[in-house]
Amino acid sequence: MARGFDLIRGCKVGLCTNIASCSTSLEPTVAIFSKQKAFRLNALFAPEHGFFGALQDQIRAKTYYDKERRVSIYSLYGKNLIPDKAILNKIDVLVIDLQDIGTRYYTFVWSALLLIEQVANLDKKVIILDRPNPLNGVTVQGPVLEPQYVSFVGLYPIPVRHGLTIGELCAFVNSELHLGADIKIVKMTGWTRDLYFSDTGSCWTMPTPNMPGFSTALVYPGMCLLEGTNISEGRGTTKPFEVFGAPWIRPFSFIGAINKRKIPGVKFRPTFFIPTFNKYKGRLCGGAQMYVTNKRRFDPFSTGLEIIQTIKRLYPGKFRWRRPPYEHEIRKFPFEILTGNAWIKQSLDKNHSIASIRQKWQLGLYRFKRKRRKYLLY
Repeated sequence: MARGFDLIRGCKVGLCTNIASCSTSLEPTVAIFSKQKAFRLNALFAPEHGFFGALQDQIRAKTYYDKERRVSIYSLYGKNLIPDKAILNKIDVLVIDLQDIGTRYYTFVWSALLLIEQVANLDKKVIILDRPNPLNGVTVQGPVLEPQYVSFVGLYPIPVRHGLTIGELCAFVNSELHLGADIKIVKMTGWTRDLYFSDTGSCWTMPTPNMPGFSTALVYPGMCLLEGTNISEGRGTTKPFEVFGAPWIRPFSFIGAINKRKIPGVKFRPTFFIPTFNKYKGRLCGGAQMYVTNKRRFDPFSTGLEIIQTIKRLYPGKFRWRRPPYEHEIRKFPFEILTGNAWIKQSLDKNHSIASIRQKWQLGLYRFKRKRRKYLLY
């Protein structure tokens, strides 16, 4: 991090971050910036879940003055998703330090890009402190978002699992959308594209309340799809996204059915749980806990579809698609917003095989892989 300080010497700085972004010694970036004398920290910008990462999903955060850090913290997930130009005129340069999760639905990168677009319009510089993609920088999976399904969980046509660092992804969108931002990326040292977060030797710091560990991030690209259904994705438990179910699911019957699918790289255990909040708060749910046994063979998005299809077949009278609104979208089904298209939902309703569904998105995935090559920094 210190390598980039010369780039902002003498500047009025705006820092987009939250408390989870830390050095290798676990000192938060904001603490490091606050004690520097070579520049002035004039503003903090906080993504969804707030600066302290304590708010649950889709809870609006307010802008406020932080007395301890003596700086205003502007919410990027409040009444508005971007700050007023008058606020951005208080800074000379925007520094971004956010831990992305390598999945299109994760809103941090979209907050960063909306901010970058505003800063570009004011001819101010952007510096991104790059961080690892926890899911590695090689594997790319899932359908590419269709333009008519752009939302705050996907502002640009990329696949669900994009295989880019936050710096690479911001540079990619900046160039492809011709945002015109002057971006400088402070590259990592020691990271190679094949590394998962568990291979880095670094400590996991929770970027958001329901992302408590690497094992959560590993399943998130598929299990977040349950947000578009009436199946609990495990929010309100100690294992969000790894535990899932509903009051009407019989765990042993489900396990028997899902195991017949022989999904690579993952095992399931029957379980019961009682969510403390979110879907089915205070009610006993039957379901399963998933365990990734081979992260390189595991395809989380396809696994999420396998789970949904299995539950639909077992409980056709109980399963439901969640209705709008969802993430500022009031017309389209939340599941369609997450997958980035309407045809996957339609295919599941027609009971098409997951293999045939997966085959249909391969051409778009191939084209994305070719396009991303020139933005790879490692």
